[in-house]
Amino acid sequence: MNIQVYGSASKAGVAVAQVFAAQIIRDPFSVLGLATGSTPLPTYEAMVELYKAGIVDFSTVRTFNLDEYVGISREHEQSYYSFMFEHLFSQINIDPAHVQVPNPVSENLDEDCIAYDAAIDDAGGIDLQLLGIGHNGHIAFNEPGDLFTYGTHIVELSKSTIEANKRFFASADEVPKKAMTMGIGTIMKAREIVLVASGKDKAQAVATMILGEIDPLCPASALLLHPQVTVFLDADAASLLH
Repeated sequence: MNIQVYGSASKAGVAVAQVFAAQIIRDPFSVLGLATGSTPLPTYEAMVELYKAGIVDFSTVRTFNLDEYVGISREHEQSYYSFMFEHLFSQINIDPAHVQVPNPVSENLDEDCIAYDAAIDDAGGIDLQLLGIGHNGHIAFNEPGDLFTYGTHIVELSKSTIEANKRFFASADEVPKKAMTMGIGTIMKAREIVLVASGKDKAQAVATMILGEIDPLCPASALLLHPQVTVFLDADAASLLH
């Protein structure tokens, strides 16, 4: 695991965007795994700037997002589908047909999960996966538990995750209680992984991930087993590393 520390979240975001730009320049048909939330916003802003500067062409890139809430439509302003188009896809030249975000609205959500993993495999697998980390060490919506979950699946969101996400809704009661998420196994199949964390509120999760044991109680600790992971931190998120 390679760890890089930057003076600010914005500088870390620019560095991550440059990693994605290098991947796309190397392979214009790259398959990218993307994340939502406030953490990747500096990365997406920098990626848009690289596109506007003519450095990166997204026209043949394919993307798969990590997760999506169960029970809200894609048109909902807090859906991750809407988030991605607002902050990235609408500002670059990606083909909307190349964009895949979990769509857990059918009568058989388990079949939707199986189909999502199959779509990733059919695309040749993910070349570069972007991750954040939750306060409890979750990646995507893989919450702490007794076991690592392998494939894409439906998960009950923990109270801490609902609490963290309530700022995007009118109240915690409006936050969906379930989500469809890539599993740890799906994430680990990516050829390269980058994880971004910023702020002192993420420092303990980062320290547990890097310095602790590989333990499903800290889902992000599974990344210690991956051969190609780079962690991008601001100084606050790295403050408990010694």
